[in-house]
Amino acid sequence: MPSVTRVVLAEDEVLLREGLVGLLTRFGFTVAAAVGSAPELLDAVRTHRPDLLVTDIRMPPQHRDDGVRAAVTLRAERPDLAVVVLSQHVQSGYAAALLDSGDGRRIGYLLKDRVADVAEFADTLRRVAAGGTAVDPDVVRLLLRRPRDPLAALSPREREVLGLVAEGHSNAAIAARLHVTEAAVGKHVGNILTKLDLPPDEDTNRRVLAVLAYLRAGG
Repeated sequence: MPSVTRVVLAEDEVLLREGLVGLLTRFGFTVAAAVGSAPELLDAVRTHRPDLLVTDIRMPPQHRDDGVRAAVTLRAERPDLAVVVLSQHVQSGYAAALLDSGDGRRIGYLLKDRVADVAEFADTLRRVAAGGTAVDPDVVRLLLRRPRDPLAALSPREREVLGLVAEGHSNAAIAARLHVTEAAVGKHVGNILTKLDLPPDEDTNRRVLAVLAYLRAGG
């Protein structure tokens, strides 16, 4: 890694963003761009090709998980891009998404309230940029409690229903095949989506995500 690490910083709170720019500069980082929204984040990383991206999870325009979704997108384009996300709360799903991106290295997930020692924070950024991983202990504890097999929480009947969903069958077709009511299948599908901890979204998208989980687990 070069002695000077080039960074793109994404934080929508102006005062915090400017404070982080000053901190990074003070510790020898070069801030290639400091932006306040997810679209600007994507543009800045693609334009400046930094060694490291430091981003808040919640960013405009939707003020939800825009920052981490942009980071995962960029990691798909550049698996070697180091990413450190900053969060107000423990959200293990976001950490899992990041750890699944790229080659699983060069990832940091830090809680803002825990960043009390600025020198230690700078060392963490350097470690991640050099290929390491830094995940807040509370997030690690949550990740360790999650079952390794994403389908482990499903009952045998729910796994059977999910397999038929993966084959492309509708609820009505599944009901006919299993000799149960369509309402029963709908209940099974609802339970599957809940147990897989899929985000509330359009039902079709959630079914696709459930199928992907099934396929990753090998059926």
